[in-house]
Amino acid sequence: MKSDISENAEGRFDSLRPYRDNEVSGVLNRLSHDDEFQAAIARYQLPRLEGIAPWLARAIVGFGLRRRMRGVNTISDFQMHIADYMRQMMDRTVDELIIEGLEELDPGKPRLFISNHRDISLDPAFVNLALHFKGRDTVRIAIGDNLLEKPFVSALMRLNKSFVVPRSSSGKREMLKAFQLLSEYIQYSIQHDNHSIWLAQRQGRAKNGIDRTDPGIIKMLSMAERSRQRDKPMADIFSRLNIVPVSISYEYDPCDVNKARELEAAAEGREYRKQAFEDMRSIAAGITGQKGRVKVCFGTPLDQRSFDSTDELVQEIDRQVLSGYRLFPSHYLALEMLGQHPQLLDMSEVTEQDRQRFNARYADVPDNLKNWWLHQYANPVINCKAPELLEGS
Repeated sequence: MKSDISENAEGRFDSLRPYRDNEVSGVLNRLSHDDEFQAAIARYQLPRLEGIAPWLARAIVGFGLRRRMRGVNTISDFQMHIADYMRQMMDRTVDELIIEGLEELDPGKPRLFISNHRDISLDPAFVNLALHFKGRDTVRIAIGDNLLEKPFVSALMRLNKSFVVPRSSSGKREMLKAFQLLSEYIQYSIQHDNHSIWLAQRQGRAKNGIDRTDPGIIKMLSMAERSRQRDKPMADIFSRLNIVPVSISYEYDPCDVNKARELEAAAEGREYRKQAFEDMRSIAAGITGQKGRVKVCFGTPLDQRSFDSTDELVQEIDRQVLSGYRLFPSHYLALEMLGQHPQLLDMSEVTEQDRQRFNARYADVPDNLKNWWLHQYANPVINCKAPELLEGS
């Protein structure tokens, strides 16, 4: 069943939508000649030459980009390149990728995948990998406009099917207007374009390891329909979005120390000021850092169930995210080291190798951050087994 959004209205989404196939060649050509993009790659691939002769390093990078992108004319072509890099990343940084529940989902039906949020780029990347491995189309990815600090970053994200979530609009009226457009775009993508969406359950990563859905995100999803028919039942609105909760679990978080710094600052009442391009460095750290085992669990579709309120839907998403979450040895070892809630410990699968690996990582954490680092890993155990102990967190 189609929504009331006109199929001729897609032009109004140009400020936030991903690129289309007919835009790919032009965008790639601009990227290959972009000085900042060339410099960013040169600093990573040719650091010594970039320091001595930056113009030469960037020229080499630009030539390499143009050669590598030859024959890339569609979004699918571009994502096949990304898939190759992701496989290389997995070979280097992931011990095992566990995928559950996807075989239960109708491959022909577009979905709104709502997952917990631990890593800026890897959460949707692992969802896409799971879909790709099963021969299914990848998702369009919701990404905050705070991450698009540079034009080349925005271009790369939109080539990878990302669309923009407003976070920096000034004033309540402007923010509501932006969220209204976002709500319409998500609805349009699923109901007109037959294209799935990935959306985080909350704004920003769960740095403390406590996964909970932000009711504001769910309310945003209903804004498009409510603006046209204020008394439309919530159950009807939610059923047409084809929501599927997704739970993503990492044995180790490459950004855990940086997250601990933010947690410490918050606990001490200090404002944590991010350095320039810190989010970009977090993306790089997440991709290149060791993650151990990773599990992606696709939950049960919610379109056949009736949810009469936002709170009911939030509770069910939270329930499925937590029920699908994999508690690894790192989580239990952290709780054990904290000396809290021993009744929740299950050390039956913890090996001596697990303990040595955990202790080695813990030893590298600065002393003032160790407590916050441990809580990141211990909190999922508490949240999954006894969430009432985290009330107020």
